[in-house]
Amino acid sequence: MADLSQEDWIKQLEADNNSVILDVRTQDEVDAGFIPTAKHIDIYKGQGFIDELEELDKSKNYYVYCRSGARSGQACGIMDQLGFENAYNLEGGFNDWDGEVAHPE
Repeated sequence: MADLSQEDWIKQLEADNNSVILDVRTQDEVDAGFIPTAKHIDIYKGQGFIDELEELDKSKNYYVYCRSGARSGQACGIMDQLGFENAYNLEGGFNDWDGEVAHPE
């Protein structure tokens, strides 16, 4: 797991053709806006969160974010324990995000 600044996170993500953006916030937070193409799995689902992670392709590189960077850091730690090789935490989370934002339809 690595904590990346927004600049490094974006730079690395743009150069990565094996990437998945993972949003671990609550549904209410996602409803207010999210990073385009992000897959949403709420970390507060407990075992359900782990079950959904287990269904993901562990050979991909995961770029993980939450509101402030704390929950996504926890998520990256869990992913490490589950055998994911590359999980990158967005420092400052969605609060500090100044890139493109999508909204649910």
